Amino acid sequence: MKNTYLLSYFPIISILLFSLSFAIYGEMQILKLFGNLGIYQGMLEFFSETGIKLALLIVLLLLFFMIFAALKLISDTVMELSLLFFSKDAEGKALTSVRRASVIYVIGAACSLFSVQFIIGLGVIFIATNIVALIYFVNKLSPTLNLSRLVGLVFFPIFVWTALISIVAFAGLKLYNSVVASLPI
Repeated sequence: MKNTYLLSYFPIISILLFSLSFAIYGEMQILKLFGNLGIYQGMLEFFSETGIKLALLIVLLLLFFMIFAALKLISDTVMELSLLFFSKDAEGKALTSVRRASVIYVIGAACSLFSVQFIIGLGVIFIATNIVALIYFVNKLSPTLNLSRLVGLVFFPIFVWTALISIVAFAGLKLYNSVVASLPI
């Protein structure tokens, strides 16, 4: 018996695993920073070491969970918009066939747990997982599309993500410049 909803919980598992990986790395870095600033010893007078680590891990896990859940929502919207614009599939078979890419994300998220001490490793695994999922997406849909629709299907998400990242980077840079300019030096 084949159940189409068998892999429906994989996105939440991959979000949790990626969030845990980045939260563990963030916790280690924050504890180093607190130790260098001398804050950590003062915190140990009020809280246990385990309590501090657990609280930091939970806060960072929730923060990264929200970030990755928002990215997943944007990603699904962009993917379905690109299918709307460039696919002639009216029944949704194309969307059902690419949902198996969630297995790629679970494997990538599990691999990221082995690289929690290196931010470059986490970033490379995250980006590589997205590239492999994009290749899987294109590979699954290429037999049903002609070349022009396939090019549109590939470049539409790339354009949207590039625009989104550029807008966020520009807004962050403007905010940083305004804060630096307002400092009394």
